[in-house]
Amino acid sequence: MNQIELRPLEETVDAAGPYLAGIRLREPAKADDYRVEGFRPHVGEFCVVEVPNGNAVGEVRRPVRPLPEGKRNRTFPRVIRPASHEEVAEWRRLREREKQALMTCLIRARSHRLPIKVVDVEITPDGRRVTVSFAAENRVDFRELVKELAREFRARIEMRQIGARDVTKLEDGIGPCGRQLCCSSYLRKFEPISVKMAKAQDMPLTDSRLLGNCGRLKCCLLYEFSMYEELRSHLPRVGSACQADCGGGGCMQGVVKSVRVLKETVVVGFADGTQAELPLEQLTWEGRPHVKPL
Repeated sequence: MNQIELRPLEETVDAAGPYLAGIRLREPAKADDYRVEGFRPHVGEFCVVEVPNGNAVGEVRRPVRPLPEGKRNRTFPRVIRPASHEEVAEWRRLREREKQALMTCLIRARSHRLPIKVVDVEITPDGRRVTVSFAAENRVDFRELVKELAREFRARIEMRQIGARDVTKLEDGIGPCGRQLCCSSYLRKFEPISVKMAKAQDMPLTDSRLLGNCGRLKCCLLYEFSMYEELRSHLPRVGSACQADCGGGGCMQGVVKSVRVLKETVVVGFADGTQAELPLEQLTWEGRPHVKPL
């Protein structure tokens, strides 16, 4: 095994640490945080890291950064040392073998006329277990496929069915915003997304732009939902009666026709058929004046 060179932390980084580096163990996977001590790996380099079943080789995808104060109480797996040339070569061979195994699974599934979409194949370093991730609309009898793959790879075959969002996460892509998909770049887990979130943000429910690359509601509908909910809690409901301050001590009765959530204004319809967009300071409803939270 080649001698491993340990580079000390640069002068701009306090060697006392602690520090974190983002390292991924496989190409389709996202980088996880690992604790670094004593040396500073750079993006694109390989390190040996702790995993639940021992040690593994991973690629540095995010640069070393100080451990945030809010994460000081968490326990992170450690970066043990830089990987040797032989370990890096073996890591690359395994990734190439997984790509070839993916093509093999695609061909075998097609030959059996199975209505599945094979998305990813993961092979353990010892080659004893092969995990095939696939998507399917309905239940599929893949027993014959498993037997054939077991003979092909001489390993235990594990078939793992995943949903549409997980498929898109593995395949990666560019979203309508022009940036890499959130699920492929930084989202750690999928949160439930509902039509209620689109409705709360005054989005047309029939608009196909609400759907992401996966064909499901976009994850980004969640990002501003809580803000809209907070703002709406201080606004009157559409259709409720209200009273508008017209200045000079005069008031007019009206009905809330619509609300402008971000502007925090209300469109009020009056008995004479006219409408006006008014700020909350000029309105009362349900007999109570509007009071903004501190």
